[in-house]
Formats: sequence, C-alpha cells, structure tokens
Amino acid sequence: MTDHALCSPVLFAPKIAIIGGGLTGLLTATLLERASNQTGNTPQITIFEKSRSVGRLATRYRSDSETGKNWQWSFGAQFFTAKTADFQQFIAPWLDTGLLQPWCAEVVELTPASNNEQSPNIQSKEQWDAVHARYISKPKMTSWGRELAAALKHTTIVFKTRVAPLAQYLHHQNPQQSQHQIQNQTHNQDSKQTELFDETGASLGWFDWVICTAPNGQAVELMADSGFAQQEKITKPQMQACYTLMLGWDDVQKLPETLKGQLTPQWDVAYLNSTILDRIFIEHQKPAHGELLPSVTIHARNDWSESHVDDDIELVKEQLLQAAKQALNWNEDSAPSQIDCHRWRYAATIVNKDTEELGILIDATKQWIVSGDWCAKGNIESCYRMAQQTVKAIMQTQ
Repeated sequence: MTDHALCSPVLFAPKIAIIGGGLTGLLTATLLERASNQTGNTPQITIFEKSRSVGRLATRYRSDSETGKNWQWSFGAQFFTAKTADFQQFIAPWLDTGLLQPWCAEVVELTPASNNEQSPNIQSKEQWDAVHARYISKPKMTSWGRELAAALKHTTIVFKTRVAPLAQYLHHQNPQQSQHQIQNQTHNQDSKQTELFDETGASLGWFDWVICTAPNGQAVELMADSGFAQQEKITKPQMQACYTLMLGWDDVQKLPETLKGQLTPQWDVAYLNSTILDRIFIEHQKPAHGELLPSVTIHARNDWSESHVDDDIELVKEQLLQAAKQALNWNEDSAPSQIDCHRWRYAATIVNKDTEELGILIDATKQWIVSGDWCAKGNIESCYRMAQQTVKAIMQTQ
C-alpha cells in the first residue's frame, strides 16, 4: 500500500487530535498531511504529548566538563528494521541525507563468567549487513523523530499536556464545565465531535477524530468507562517492562578488556546468556558516533524487568550493575565512571507467531481510534503500518 492508495475524496478538513507524540503519532500526522495534499483539504491536526519532546527513539547524554565530549546512550529502541517495500520507500529520503544509516554491527553471544577469576565466554553470532539492515539515526536516535516533527506543516504539537480520560467529559463530570458547555457538548457529540480536557479540567478543544497512540496500559485508562466500542480488545496484547542500564567511561584505555576491541572476536552487540541481562550495545562504535566518550547501553530481560517493575529503582540498578560487572569483567581500575538506570513500564509487546495481529481499534460511531506499535509486532515499522491503517480508516469515512 502506498501513501497515494490511502487517499480518497474528502468533503471537509477535519480537526484531528492525536494523543501521544511518539513515532506512531508523528507518522500518523505525517501520512495525514500527505494524504491531504492529494485531496486539497488540509486537516487541522493537534498532537498532545505529556513530555517535553517527541519520538520514542530516546537518547540520554552527559557532557564531560574537561573535554566537552559527551557520553550518549540510546536507552529506548536501539535500531529498527524496514522489511516492507512501503516502509523502505518512506525512509529512503532520510537514508539519502544520512540522517538514517545502516548499522552493520558485529554480533556475539556472551556468557558471563561464573566467578571473578574467569573471563566471559564470547562467541561470534552474526554480522548485520546492508541487505537485512538495522537502521540508526544520527547524531542521536531522537534526531529522526525531531526531523519528522519539524517537517509537519499543518500540525500543532502541544507539549507537557496530559489528556484526561475520555469518560470525564462523556459523563459531564468536569466541574469546570458550564451548563452552556454541556449543552454544546451534547450537540457536538451528536455530530460526532469530541471535546478533550487536560488533567486539570481545562478544555483542549473539539475534534472530529481522536486518535490514541499511547501504550495499551495507558490506553486502557484513557478509554475506561468511555463506552469505546472495542475496549476489551485493548488489553489483548501483552506488554512487558524493560530496565535499561547506561554505563560510561572517561577514556577508552579505562575500559575493561571485554570492551576494548582487542579480543577476538571484536563486537558491537552482545546477546547474553543471563537470567537478568538481555543485550549489550557499544554506543561509541556505531556509525558517526566516533566522537563519543565510551558509552555502553545494557537492556535487562523483559520477563525479569516485568517481575521487578514496581521495585525500588535504586535496588534494581544495583542488581543490574552487579550482573553487568560479571558480564563485562571489570575491576577497580576499569569500573565505569558514569552509571544511570531507566525503567520502561511498557517496553515490549509479546508476539506469538500463532496469534493474529490486532490492528488498529476503531469506534466508527464516536470516531475514535486506538493505535500504536503494540497493535502489531511492537516494533518501529509497526508504528508506520498502524499509521497507514489509521489514515485509511479516516479517509474512507469522508
């Protein structure tokens, strides 16, 4: 399906609210704008994002006061793939500019040492190539999301705004609403318009379509008691948490031998045989990342993270740090100088090969859509595919 195939005649330019400024929200706005270019009717799109920035491709960094250089960690998605022709065509312009680049990483399998006297066992696993590429964004993983946002011409992004559950206005429970507002609200609901409120009760405006792109755990709360036609399906995909450990060293020479690149095989990514840790990524060896101070990102296993999701994060950090020390085999002289930890409560969608893909959830009567990567395979290409489905659904009703 091409972007052109998403388009059909539009009778009016709808007002569209997108809850969530992650990649699903940004890609949905992008494809909506492109579709409107074919019809001549431009929708008024507003993205409501609860944080200060857009995009799921999270990056954290710190600057060294002496050298001015950065440690940098892609503590969300490390990379993404493009397996369908549509998505390959979509990302091609950013590949041409170099904002997106293939990451041809050397991948190993690492078994941590059983005691401090031994070294970890490292075996070659594969090399990622340009044919089955894993793509990264430079100079940061957040760069692509910000580029997508900057290219939007008919979309307003409202930051630091948390949208209240939709039940709040459906049942007229907002104490700040006047009788006149309630009467108008009833009239507009009859014409399939929805008024959104923020968590303080302030109106965010009326919209012809509301698209929720939050993780399904948050989508459940937003749609609770709202009468959303497919409410029970939101909880069908299971999501798990992930803890991310971020480590930095002041100089390459201070790295443990496991990370110095002098071992055979040399490596960029390690899959771990561990009860706690899942993968290790060497940030400063990525394409166009050579100016970074030594930076290593470690993702914990999703099942372990889920079972400890409500634990004190400082205690979790200590457990992850101990497991990382065992895997990378550092001593007092090669210990990291920078240590940070982040908890993703909704990080990974459990994908069963025998389970049919959920797809976006639509309430045609209210003109609400629940979308997100978790509606498919939980990866970044799923964000694009769910955005395609959303735009097609909206265009078909006009």
